[in-house]
Amino acid sequence: MKKAMQVLPKITLKQLSVFVSIYQTGSTSRASEALHLSQSAVSSALTELESRLQMPLFERVGRRLNQHPNAHPIYIQAQAILGQALTLEHYHKHQAGQIHIGASTTIGNYVLPPLLAKLYAALPDAHIDMYIANTQEVVSEVEQLNIDIALVEGMPRPADMKVIEQRAWRTDALIVFAKRDSQWLKDVAAYNDMDKCYELSIEQLAKLPLLVREAGSGTRQIIDEQLLKHLPDAEIVMAIQQSEAIKHMVSADIGLGCLSQHVIQAELTAGALVQVKVAGIDLSRTWWLVWHKARHQSPIWQSFIDILTED
Repeated sequence: MKKAMQVLPKITLKQLSVFVSIYQTGSTSRASEALHLSQSAVSSALTELESRLQMPLFERVGRRLNQHPNAHPIYIQAQAILGQALTLEHYHKHQAGQIHIGASTTIGNYVLPPLLAKLYAALPDAHIDMYIANTQEVVSEVEQLNIDIALVEGMPRPADMKVIEQRAWRTDALIVFAKRDSQWLKDVAAYNDMDKCYELSIEQLAKLPLLVREAGSGTRQIIDEQLLKHLPDAEIVMAIQQSEAIKHMVSADIGLGCLSQHVIQAELTAGALVQVKVAGIDLSRTWWLVWHKARHQSPIWQSFIDILTED
């Protein structure tokens, strides 16, 4: 039986690197600076790549380069190929390990630090990069192959489910809370001494001012799906990007808040803030692990997964 001839690719890593840099910077001049190549070499590499692919990647409008619809899927594949090539080139460094971890705001600020401590304890020479933002922004970075693995709140909603892997990781609960002796709860809510919380009906909560996270955050997703759908006429005072800001505003008695139990646990324990239980409302949620299927799963990646699954 005749052995099949191996076909060598004609696309080069240099061509892919040039394309990725142009895609990220928006111009050949900025790409040439980033790659320390001449502008003519950058332009030539892009032309050669488009010729090999037999498709345009950018549309030339005067001196500007506008991304062609073909560019994005090629960019994703190029990022994966370059990442794997770098891993192979620096394989000995990956024995110590480097990893890019993304986390939504609550997880990144309150839950991830002790997990990173465990990772450093297992791999003292590990190189860890962090990206903390709201869930929507973090998942977008995973799609762009800029993050190896992400920990997010709420159900991830990637644009392309075919390339994203997601796994349920942990459960959490959001808590409606207020300042102790808040003006908003006076003569409105009953205080339960045994459970150390105020108790409200849905109708009563709808009449009180609420401070919530911004659209795109995992916390806001759960608030929309499990709380606000019962409160069509709720008075949302403002949407805020930072959980700490909401906590401080509630402490100033501007309104009631709704955040993860992890964010306000210390204040609840100290008695500065108090939980407000709403009859008939369940604000439990699932936290998720998310990664791109094309992302190389290095030894440190697996070590981090092991820490997450044993926690």
